[in-house]
Amino acid sequence: MRRIIDVYNAHVSQWRDREDTSNVSVDDFVDDDNTKIKWSGDLKTALKKGILATFSDEKLRMSLYRPFTRSFLFFDRLMNNGTYLLPYIFPTPETEKENQAIWLKTGQEWAMFALMVNRIPDVLPQGGSQCFPFYIYDEDGTNRRENITDWAVQNFRTHYADDTITKWDIFNYTYGILHHPDYRERYAADLKRDLPHIPYADDFWAFARAGAQLAELHVHYETQPQYPLTFVEDATKQLDFRVERMKFSKDKTRLLYNDFLTLEGIPQAAFAYRLGPYSALEWVVNQYRVKSERRSGIVNNPNDAESPRYIVGLIGSVITVSLETVEIIEGLPALPHGT
Repeated sequence: MRRIIDVYNAHVSQWRDREDTSNVSVDDFVDDDNTKIKWSGDLKTALKKGILATFSDEKLRMSLYRPFTRSFLFFDRLMNNGTYLLPYIFPTPETEKENQAIWLKTGQEWAMFALMVNRIPDVLPQGGSQCFPFYIYDEDGTNRRENITDWAVQNFRTHYADDTITKWDIFNYTYGILHHPDYRERYAADLKRDLPHIPYADDFWAFARAGAQLAELHVHYETQPQYPLTFVEDATKQLDFRVERMKFSKDKTRLLYNDFLTLEGIPQAAFAYRLGPYSALEWVVNQYRVKSERRSGIVNNPNDAESPRYIVGLIGSVITVSLETVEIIEGLPALPHGT
């Protein structure tokens, strides 16, 4: 990131000091060697305005690149192609300790799914995504305010004749509704072109409790108990928990973790929890691999030298999350017809 900022700032200086200020277009001016920097329209506009970029360790954040897949992010309005409203949702690392957001996948290509997060999420491909947080802030992390209105609370309390309902209860209720299979099937076509409309279910508290349980599982997925898989080690190989690229067996009951280790005993029920085209476990297996960026040559290596067992532990935890998610969803009460 420092190298990219240096390249950009050098262009700003050269643009400011150029002799011909009338006929040179910014498109012709910039170095189009995209192994050094990829120029977006917004970045070119900032260049013309003479806006310099700055590096700060405070801008290094842990984000969710894909479901249950964390990735480091340099969070900066100038150097990110689009930050949208995220600077008001998770403006500082401290806000991640108290705020949660429903990360909602929308668009035509994938079926709608929702995932509760407490980190900056990616916009996602295939139609994009939106975030609906409980709190919003100013960009410096101050002036916290609730994103559910008093009007909404009063409507829920009136409808259910229950003055104990809080904004967090409504937030969790919404998350529970978004996981109901009947709701997602009944309105599948509408959910591909419109944001969800949340109905009044007969049993508010069943959905609020379920939503709270799902939120706890999904936000704190890394610390969930690890499902007891069988570790089959190749005695001829050196102990190794690094991954290059994991691969399922044909029946998906086994996972070739690396040349040293195979994980056996994966329950088929774990694949029932799906987020778009993949199950939660498939997202992890697909994303946690060593990849080289063709344009820049930068190698993305998910292995952590300080926590070498992180990925193998994550596999077990995500299986637990998947099984418990399916169990909670199956326990949701039926939605009345016409909701």
